[in-house]
Amino acid sequence: MYTFNPGPSAVYPAVRQYLTDAFDQDWLSAGHRSEKVIGLVRQTVNDLKAKLNVPQDYTVLFTSSATECWEILAQSLTPRRSFHLHNGDFGEKWFKYAKALRPASTGQRFGLDEVPDVASLPFGPDDTDLVCITQNETSTATQLREGFILNLYNRLGGALLAVDATSSLAGLNLKYIKADIWFGSVQKCFGLPAGLGVMLLSPRAVAQAKLVNDRAHYNALPALLAQMLNYQTNYTPNVLGIYLMSRVLADREPIKSVHQHLVDRAEKLYAFFDQATPLQPFVSNPETRSTTVIGLQGDPALIEEIKAKAKEAGLQLGSGYGPLKNTTIRIANFPAVPDAAMEALVQFFAKEYPG
Repeated sequence: MYTFNPGPSAVYPAVRQYLTDAFDQDWLSAGHRSEKVIGLVRQTVNDLKAKLNVPQDYTVLFTSSATECWEILAQSLTPRRSFHLHNGDFGEKWFKYAKALRPASTGQRFGLDEVPDVASLPFGPDDTDLVCITQNETSTATQLREGFILNLYNRLGGALLAVDATSSLAGLNLKYIKADIWFGSVQKCFGLPAGLGVMLLSPRAVAQAKLVNDRAHYNALPALLAQMLNYQTNYTPNVLGIYLMSRVLADREPIKSVHQHLVDRAEKLYAFFDQATPLQPFVSNPETRSTTVIGLQGDPALIEEIKAKAKEAGLQLGSGYGPLKNTTIRIANFPAVPDAAMEALVQFFAKEYPG
């Protein structure tokens, strides 16, 4: 069975061996303050920066998930308010929980085929602490590209730019220097089981965290940053998750190669679905279509029929999310999904639904 679920998604086949090795090498009961785990964290941080092109002066932190990062950022970097630009459920939820903690926070929704006009975004660079975007919105299969992020970064003033990159981190060659905070979870482009989040902080973000000095929460940034100076966490971390990440990073190609491979596959898939099947891409504007999550739309009855037939053929298609659950299918174009799966998917549609 090939799975195209956009999260939790396909894991690398080698994860099976990594898990056996973790058991045999006693990682499952290793003390998180031990030199063994400290060395593992140090190596994983170094490999992550090398393989994903993360700037050396950015700080890597581990969390439980990307959604935990929403709360950490609101508590530790937002003494006044944040501004949220969103066009899907995950960006909107981030705004919702930030506003619950900082009621002055504001947001603006934009369309699926729209590239927002940076100059007209309603936030004040002098009274907004954090500008928040979802680079790749998993629920709507949309993407904000490099040029938009650069223009937004240039308009920040004193604010910081935070980017939820959950379904693109470790899949796309992101330009980290154009934002202050990047974060994501490992159950998508890392090709790993869920249970670990990664946050990347620029020197500017680290300085702001120290200035705000949040001491009211256990996983506040000052505590996380202080412990990571010694490659430790202030809570008992997911040592197994970090070990698996270390193994995956060691075995993977550099991000430039991974990125180009995903771009090539996405272009072929969009070209196929633009003309050859009863389903059409959910996002019509090529500039806003996601590279890593392909969204398709159709009549609810047809969607159910296709999903059932695909499952019989050994293909598990991802359902839509939230209000789009019954009218869309999502296909994960993640690194751990093999080319053979993509070819089987195209052959299935060509056979069952010829144009």
